Amino acid sequence: MNLLLDTHIALWAITDSPRLSQEVRELVLSPRSVVWVSAASLWEITIKYRLGRGGMPVSGREAMGYFQASGFQILSIEPEHVVVVDELPDHHQDPFDRILVAQAMVEPMRLITHDATVALYSDSIMRV
Repeated sequence: MNLLLDTHIALWAITDSPRLSQEVRELVLSPRSVVWVSAASLWEITIKYRLGRGGMPVSGREAMGYFQASGFQILSIEPEHVVVVDELPDHHQDPFDRILVAQAMVEPMRLITHDATVALYSDSIMRV
């Protein structure tokens, strides 16, 4: 199963946060799962870390190293992802969340999030 982790879920996974549910831990660790983190999440982490916002525990470069060391794949942003963003309903205005939803829909992947608003986009989005 291809899993795309929302930014906060990816950060919880690499920091072994107690906020990460047992269910998600098991999915991420399952040998049947291929875990992806979007380049958009790295961009979001980089911006928020640089601005000192969002409680980012690591820089984008550090996050990328941790993601790769954890065996996570990095998903590039492709033109096909970008054009789908315009077709999404206006449930959410956050551009990072919108591109993650579009990527999950195009690839297809199971997007894992804690954000109830993101989960409104599709039944394939798993809210934890």
